[in-house]
Amino acid sequence: MADASFDITSKIDRMELDNAINQAIREIDTRFDFKNTGSKIELEGEKISIEADTEERAKAVLDVVKDKMVKRGVSLKHLDPAPPQLSGKIYKIACPLKEGITTENAKKIAKLIRDEGPKSVKTQIQGDELRATSKSRDDLQETMELVKNGGFEFAVQFTNFR
Repeated sequence: MADASFDITSKIDRMELDNAINQAIREIDTRFDFKNTGSKIELEGEKISIEADTEERAKAVLDVVKDKMVKRGVSLKHLDPAPPQLSGKIYKIACPLKEGITTENAKKIAKLIRDEGPKSVKTQIQGDELRATSKSRDDLQETMELVKNGGFEFAVQFTNFR
């Protein structure tokens, strides 16, 4: 029997992120407490930009964005918001998006699997993802649970389960 495997990745579902941002923009445009305040949200490639006239309002806009992301199933671990910065009369928050697993994070996952996971599971780093293989599908599912509950500071997804 061939080995079973799956990939551990950290990717953003772009369609869901776009939908979350669009819903947040609609809510900002229609909510009474944001009317005529110049509050703005933009998705610019690999970052989300938030602008508002006060620091508190900028943080409130960020909270709306986070709320919509959670409702759309996009992990908040992909978001890395900076503190509000004053630029002229406008407060700006830059939120770069984190995607992919760095080599050091992949090594942390591999070490966790090696130390605490089933002995039959082998891992190998492939670019910005990690592949786990084993003869036993049950061991792989146990490994998925272990990684999911690992408490990492980045979001993980499991793909290509064969």
